[in-house]
Amino acid sequence: MVSLPFRSAKDLAAAIRRKKVSAVELLELYVRRMEQYNPKLNAIVVTDLDAARTRARAADRALAKGRAWGPLHGVPMTIKESFDVAGLPTTWGVAELKGNVAKKNALLVDRMLATGVTLFGKTNVPMWLADYQSYNAIYGTTNNPWDVTRAPGGSSGGSAAALAAGLTGIETGSDIGSSIRNPAHYCGVFGLKPTWAIVPPRGHTVSENVAVGDISVVGPLARSADDLEIALAASAGPDPMDAVGLRLVLPPSKRKRLGEFRVAVMLTDPESEVDREVQDRLQSLADFLAKNKARVSDRARPAIDTRKAHRLYIQLLRSATSARLSPAEFARQAEIARSLPPDDERYYARMVRANTLSHKDWLSANEQRHRMRLAWAAFFEEWDLLLCPVAASAATPHDQQGERWERTIRVNGRAVPATDQLFWAGYPCMAYLPSAVAPCGFSPSGLPIGVQIVAPQYGDRTAIHFARLLEREFQPFVPPPGFE
Repeated sequence: MVSLPFRSAKDLAAAIRRKKVSAVELLELYVRRMEQYNPKLNAIVVTDLDAARTRARAADRALAKGRAWGPLHGVPMTIKESFDVAGLPTTWGVAELKGNVAKKNALLVDRMLATGVTLFGKTNVPMWLADYQSYNAIYGTTNNPWDVTRAPGGSSGGSAAALAAGLTGIETGSDIGSSIRNPAHYCGVFGLKPTWAIVPPRGHTVSENVAVGDISVVGPLARSADDLEIALAASAGPDPMDAVGLRLVLPPSKRKRLGEFRVAVMLTDPESEVDREVQDRLQSLADFLAKNKARVSDRARPAIDTRKAHRLYIQLLRSATSARLSPAEFARQAEIARSLPPDDERYYARMVRANTLSHKDWLSANEQRHRMRLAWAAFFEEWDLLLCPVAASAATPHDQQGERWERTIRVNGRAVPATDQLFWAGYPCMAYLPSAVAPCGFSPSGLPIGVQIVAPQYGDRTAIHFARLLEREFQPFVPPPGFE
């Protein structure tokens, strides 16, 4: 078994209940580790240790009287900087918002506190949560614990780095463009992008907006699949204003053993070529599943043109995030969009057009999306899961030069646009589908590689259960060297 700071939140809670360690002792262990290791990672960027110590002492007193607050009683937790925590800054990495202090907790924060966690800090993000790296002018750059010259992913990069390095017990992130899934893959931890809208995002904003944004979700990161299930059970369910008439029931997995699953495997796609070392690990997993009598296909796919799917996702993604544009910036981008040649297919051109899309054109895009949702539903009538890459490569070197859409990454020895790999984010995400990420092994150079486990809508628990089986039988979480 791994040492105490690297154990799952479920195991940590059990240790507290059995009096093997107190909530105060566990919190102080993580505080010492944060003081020792965070300077070279810069994963945890905000703390409130006085409040955390007060809560940990209260947790121990409650347990002494036989009262447990919830399934994660006493477990130290950090959370992505973009969630409101009363009295702490919420900036989304935007320099102009440096003085923005939250007045109340996000709904998800309160739901996690109800599980009994001891919240002691917040973790780093990229500006506007809009990068596969995590750096900003307020808090600086977060490094990957497997190789500090590389990014931990984004936008929940601080979350994944803190988990992997054993600086916290459990985390929560958000995802519209793989912002949970990509950091889990880069750092070798577990993550869940839930079915769209099942976890209310109230309090995850830097504006006064309260409407649920298109595509965007909030969900957990952890060192085990069991922790994903606990966090999902705690956080999923209607917003209080909807709960009078709505109830969420997520069915358990119908398949119990790996050999019972019907699995389609997708290693690469013309829209985003995948590095051979990532493909090799996913192929090893496919071979393992076949050896264990699972039904495995490398040809089964939803009846969707992937080129159309990728372009549609970028259109919907950039439309969804355009609300942050000021009126002046919107007008400027509208003028740029009008000047672009119709055949300009660069990512930048597609982004600018989507940022300024008319409502009529958005309705047309939404109609295409819902037709693709039907194609996914038909696919899942025969197949339980689709396994595919999380991103085009393992963790990439830091690169903060220029704009996101101007940068490149190395894939199979070639420089390719970094934005191409958004295909793996959007293929399931645009259709509201849940995706879990589980460790799948390591590259020849020792970088972690994850697998994306795509399930049907509301099949979150199926994706988690499959991740749990992989954790037990194929690849568990492994702590990065140098943080033991």
